[in-house]
Amino acid sequence: MSVKAASDWLTSRTFAHRGLHSAEAVENSRSAIAAAMEVGFGIECDVQMSRDNVPMVFHDWDLGRLTMESGAVAEKSAEALSRIKLGESNDTIWTLVEMLDCVAGRVPILVEIKSRPDFDIQAACAAVNMVVESYAGQIAVMSFDPRMGEWFAQNAPDLRRGLVCTDTLDHGFLHAWRQPQALERAQPDFLAFDIRDLPNAVCGLWREARRPLLTWTVRSVELRDRAAEYADAAIAEGEGIA
Repeated sequence: MSVKAASDWLTSRTFAHRGLHSAEAVENSRSAIAAAMEVGFGIECDVQMSRDNVPMVFHDWDLGRLTMESGAVAEKSAEALSRIKLGESNDTIWTLVEMLDCVAGRVPILVEIKSRPDFDIQAACAAVNMVVESYAGQIAVMSFDPRMGEWFAQNAPDLRRGLVCTDTLDHGFLHAWRQPQALERAQPDFLAFDIRDLPNAVCGLWREARRPLLTWTVRSVELRDRAAEYADAAIAEGEGIA
């Protein structure tokens, strides 16, 4: 596939998956975000909601994998979460407001709003929009949940929005993008597709229409080559980001 999307910030560089994380820099941390900015990568980050509905930059629903604490993120206030260290580092969980203040427009940002089929995605979207609506830098929101795109199309149509798609990862939204009217409902400006599911006919047609196609998670040289052939930009980490 040689057709490329019209050049814009969504397709102009690689995005560091959860920041440029490593043994020294925990994913989605201040250190990982700073490392990505230092070498000019875009940033892909995740947002979970605190008990008081504050967007926190954190991937998991539970604290156990990334911190020394336990329990659900949604059971703790933003203030309490902000005191929790990530791994054995000195970085703590931080808010989306703090992350945007740190980046300050220097590199583009993709904000993935985490969701589940039974999750109140509308409340999360509203909270995220309150944070990003005044941000002056290049930023987009995305989610596996088509309800996210629907909310932003209705309430913040000028903000770039993407639908994250997979036919491989079974996490509540497997094949969700294929459901009747899913794309029409989400009204995405771009797709972010599982690299394991490329190429496919829908993505081929999407690119023929010169609409941006991103792909995740590119973790190897082999996958980087596949991303270069079948997508317009990669969300990558490890050997896939070089």
